[in-house]
Amino acid sequence: MKAFLNRHGFACGLLGACLAAIAAGSWAQESYPNRSVRLIVPSSPGGGTDRSARIIQPKLSELLGQQLVIEYRPGAAAMIGTEAGARATPDGDTLLIAQSTMTIVPSTYRKIRFDPAKDFSPISRVVVVPQVLVGHPSLPPKNLKELIGFAKTRPGQLDYAAGGYGGNPHMSMALFLSLTGLDMAYVPYKSGNAGLVDALSGRVPLMMGNVLATLPHVRTGRLRAYGVTSAKRASGVPDLPTIAEAGVQGYEAVQWFGILAPAGTPNDIIARLHRDVLRVMQDKDVRKRFVADGAEPTWSSTPEEFSALIRAEIEKWAKVARKAGIKPQ
Repeated sequence: MKAFLNRHGFACGLLGACLAAIAAGSWAQESYPNRSVRLIVPSSPGGGTDRSARIIQPKLSELLGQQLVIEYRPGAAAMIGTEAGARATPDGDTLLIAQSTMTIVPSTYRKIRFDPAKDFSPISRVVVVPQVLVGHPSLPPKNLKELIGFAKTRPGQLDYAAGGYGGNPHMSMALFLSLTGLDMAYVPYKSGNAGLVDALSGRVPLMMGNVLATLPHVRTGRLRAYGVTSAKRASGVPDLPTIAEAGVQGYEAVQWFGILAPAGTPNDIIARLHRDVLRVMQDKDVRKRFVADGAEPTWSSTPEEFSALIRAEIEKWAKVARKAGIKPQ
């Protein structure tokens, strides 16, 4: 009898300890977050990724009940910051605002120390930002059709700027050149901001850049916009035609930004973050700010849909790189 009680007492104690541990874990996740949350921006201040983070930051901080601290980790086509996000402790205290470049770099760089399809727990895509092909006002062509004709008679004579080898602007232009058969020289820059400076001065006549960074200069007349890269016109610039509308059939290349956590982050925390991010993107003021910049806010991307998009984009850009003859560096 004594042995029976000892055995069963031990089993009950073990079961109690397990239930207590589960309860403690559930309580910890329900109380998430209990400290400030770090949001890694894998680019320099002032670019489209930074602007997206700053538009989201106040409302998400409010919903989380904790300060959302932006940390800049720029460099290497956003790979430095993206890797930092992948290697962070998967407890929800560190998030990454990723850009679609993360799905391109596997095809353009040999040494990449993260797997975009495996090293993250996607939360939600938040905004789609078309690229826009812009030129210095000194260029004679006034629209994209004229630009294509102008460039065809000057093979190899026109340069274009794009920040980051293998980044979204570079690959968007590679797709454009591939579909039109044009020959232009790529002038690489470490960042989109650096290329923008030379485009504004006319040092480089053309640039493919995201609409968040270039649109303000289009509105002041310092740059001329030839077309947006999205399949549909951007709601923030409805008068600007798409590149496909100008006759480049099948052309579509957009940059997106989304919130991810490191792989292994508990499902309850991912669900909480997804719920809060959706509420942020449904906020009228947040949406208004994005649309004013020419971006398209989204709020229907589930973690599963976002994960599928990442995998599909990896395949898409691998095909573009092969066709354009872009080799990994």
